[in-house]
Amino acid sequence: MSEIELPADLFYTPEHEWVQRLGPSSVRVGITDYAQAQLGDVVFVQLPSVGDDVTAGSSMGEVESTKSVSDVFAPLTAKVIAVNEVLEADPEKVNSGPYTDGWLVELEVSSVEVLDAAVSEMLDADGYAAITTE
Repeated sequence: MSEIELPADLFYTPEHEWVQRLGPSSVRVGITDYAQAQLGDVVFVQLPSVGDDVTAGSSMGEVESTKSVSDVFAPLTAKVIAVNEVLEADPEKVNSGPYTDGWLVELEVSSVEVLDAAVSEMLDADGYAAITTE
């Protein structure tokens, strides 16, 4: 497999989601380059609705490819404040730009402290790279 892209400024989960801090208590979430490569061509994305509450570790949607259907897990307990509506018409953006145009949702937690604690439990790029090569 070719080299996977892992931006150093993101946080990662063992379930292959990435988390980008946007503000004091908000994040953007997507699936990693490794995950999209494993899935193959993405043909459909099911996401939660704005206003939904999601629970850390629970499924908050699905990404369907020509090969399989995979759950997308919430990386933290939060409220959905935005969804990438472009993916409804162009789900392949998850493949072509997993860290840019292919983001999935934006979440907001109750406080800065809650977000600080959550991201402190996540992996950095090196830690995530280590679990994808095991």
